[in-house]
Amino acid sequence: MSSLQALCSGLPLRPLPKNRGRQAGVPHAPVRTPGLSPAEKQLALRNALRYFPQDVQNMLAPEFAQELQLYGHIYMYRFCPDIEMRAYPVEQYPCRTKAAAAIMHMIMNNLDPAVAQFPQELVTYGGNGQVFSNWAQFWLTMFYLSKMTEEQTLVMYSGHPLGLFPSSRSAPRLIITNGMVIPNYSSRTEYEKLFALGVTMYGQMTAGSYCYIGPQGIVHGTVLTMLNAARRYLGIEDLAGKVFVTSGLGGMSGAQAKAAVIVGCIGVIAEVDKAALEKRHKQGWLMEVTDSLDQCIKRLREARKKKKVLSLGYHGNVVALWERLVHELDTTGECLVDLGSDQTSCHNPFNGGYYPVQLSFTEAQSLMASNPAVFKDLVQESLRRQVSAINRLAEKNFFFWDYGNAFLLEAQRAGADVEKKGACRMEFRYPSYVQHIMGDIFSQGFGPFRWVCTSGDPQDLAVTDELATSVLEEAIADGVKASVKLQYMDNIRWIREAARHRLVVGSQARILYSDQKGRVAIAVAINQAIAGGRIKAPVVLSRDHHDVSGTDSPFRETSNIYDGSAFCADMAVQNFVGDACRGATWVALHNGGGVGWGEVINGGFGLVLDGTPAAEQRARLMLSWDVSNGVARRCWSGNRKAYEIICQTMQENSGLVVTLPHDVGDEQVLQQALQL
Repeated sequence: MSSLQALCSGLPLRPLPKNRGRQAGVPHAPVRTPGLSPAEKQLALRNALRYFPQDVQNMLAPEFAQELQLYGHIYMYRFCPDIEMRAYPVEQYPCRTKAAAAIMHMIMNNLDPAVAQFPQELVTYGGNGQVFSNWAQFWLTMFYLSKMTEEQTLVMYSGHPLGLFPSSRSAPRLIITNGMVIPNYSSRTEYEKLFALGVTMYGQMTAGSYCYIGPQGIVHGTVLTMLNAARRYLGIEDLAGKVFVTSGLGGMSGAQAKAAVIVGCIGVIAEVDKAALEKRHKQGWLMEVTDSLDQCIKRLREARKKKKVLSLGYHGNVVALWERLVHELDTTGECLVDLGSDQTSCHNPFNGGYYPVQLSFTEAQSLMASNPAVFKDLVQESLRRQVSAINRLAEKNFFFWDYGNAFLLEAQRAGADVEKKGACRMEFRYPSYVQHIMGDIFSQGFGPFRWVCTSGDPQDLAVTDELATSVLEEAIADGVKASVKLQYMDNIRWIREAARHRLVVGSQARILYSDQKGRVAIAVAINQAIAGGRIKAPVVLSRDHHDVSGTDSPFRETSNIYDGSAFCADMAVQNFVGDACRGATWVALHNGGGVGWGEVINGGFGLVLDGTPAAEQRARLMLSWDVSNGVARRCWSGNRKAYEIICQTMQENSGLVVTLPHDVGDEQVLQQALQL
């Protein structure tokens, strides 16, 4: 068993660690099919071997070649560390700086088997969200972090640690880019080849930026989405007896069952992977499981009649579940579902992100590797069947939304009936959850703010929960707009429910949706508590990239921006640069995330609070920019709520001066001008 000291000593070469291969009993990533030519295979092998001196290359070359042949990628299983992979208390890491130790804490959390979807393939969530491309990169990164000083910056190129470079104390300690491929070559086919070559990587969002906090993050987002969906679609605050049907219990989608319980409804979640379903059941996130559609419908009816809270996992394909619900409607006249969505990894539909209803789980895994073209045809047929069933149910009082996983986008590409007449190309028959539910929340500056207590002590997390609750309650007492008060109240409820439902998986972390004022106030309160000794170790501030300013994604985060700029990525890139300039400890910029490779540019940050006045100043500057950038962009695109927020912020901060849009004349004026 390795120690943290050994883990930070560089690649283990003399002797080489024993090649234990793929570990049995843990989930593994699907086999990739990059379609490399013989010359490209040789290049992939050469790129992997360059991490190692020549005296060990003869031993490593055959096994790396075998990995490429069997799995479509060189993960370097031999170098998967023989250590309990988890977020250790920050003081245990052998580092010269607190920032480096905090980054190590976050990296190891992303690879914790209790957190990561495919830990041996270095995938945190989403089916292909990599932390690193191979295990050599992990060892080298840990080594560099252990040696890094306050006047150096570690540079990461798509998982590859380029090295430590001289910088200043005010500069970020770590700068990450993932998947920055030239736009004309940023296709899925090219990606598969480039990843197999080991030269680029899909970091999803918080996988490759080292800021994932387990499924708690998406639990919170799902809770808020469901609460606001009930308000918008059903006109209710109480979800008792209402049925929510969806799919996915893997990395992020595993949160849906717990969210259903927290909001008090009946959640029925389909999952084809028995291991993922059993994992959520053992965690207590699923109350019941069944592989019988008859039993599924029976329990749904019973819970609905008695208005009992239930999270029910159906081991089977979600298409079969949707079609059974249509059968119940057609034979009994009763629509058994009120709200629905989908959280399969449809951003990666042909490589394990979506399993067709025509095949069993194992049959699908085999076919996607042996005959990708036939597998793709079956996936697209399955998508058409799924949409057909959803369309039939939507004729009744049932509401469906796209959860930003590219479900409707891929369904459209498959030829499913999802078109919306007269709509722009970002709109479909059903809205994305940003367009109808969360978009206005982003426009007010609210988004998924989070923090991690690097001591690993639950008591520190309890203190931060108390501080955050107090900050929000004081803001309400001081007087805020009704729409802002509603969000604050939802988040106070969330903090209390999160502690009661034991949502921590991995690091001692918390998430809540907050606006600029709330984020800054919470950060200051936490920093002061560290200075006063109430919190024992530094706290890392972060957020999901899926936030107010962090992501340009025309089919998700920016799908409610209608001035034509939804397909432009200036906001996310400016956010990455602006955070780096204003005090972030590390920053990341990614291609892909959420709806898939080539569809998104997104970025994130980590900011270490250590109780010093300098940390407070960095938090004030960086967090203010990190929110106001996106609000200003939404204001300029014509969003009235964003306009009001940015005007209020300018009144409170003389240093902020934003160009405000003027109202444009009516349609008749525009039409007459165009006729000229």
